[in-house]
Amino acid sequence: MINDKKLQQTLRDFANDRDWEQFHSPRNLIAALNVEAGELLELFQWESKNHVVDVDDPETRQKIEDEIADVLIYLLRIADKLNVQLEDAALAKIKKNAQKYPVEKSKGKAVKYTEF
Repeated sequence: MINDKKLQQTLRDFANDRDWEQFHSPRNLIAALNVEAGELLELFQWESKNHVVDVDDPETRQKIEDEIADVLIYLLRIADKLNVQLEDAALAKIKKNAQKYPVEKSKGKAVKYTEF
């Protein structure tokens, strides 16, 4: 399990040591999160039936892990800035999704709950 509080403190210290807190508004962090998510997507952008990304290739794997880490880092910073308890928020959202997507209606279907 991720110790988000420890990671958030490490990231806060990292930013403070560099005087970067001034740049870390929620809006700026959300924009950075989207950029990093786009960079993760870019690694798979041209994947198709004829071209599958080799996720076991060490160089590709490192790029994927770096981008996933960047996404996590920005998400942690956003949650820290907005005082969101990530585990609580995630569990609450899973509970909401379970109500919107009951197994008997959603199993094996890739459609939005409004289309059941």
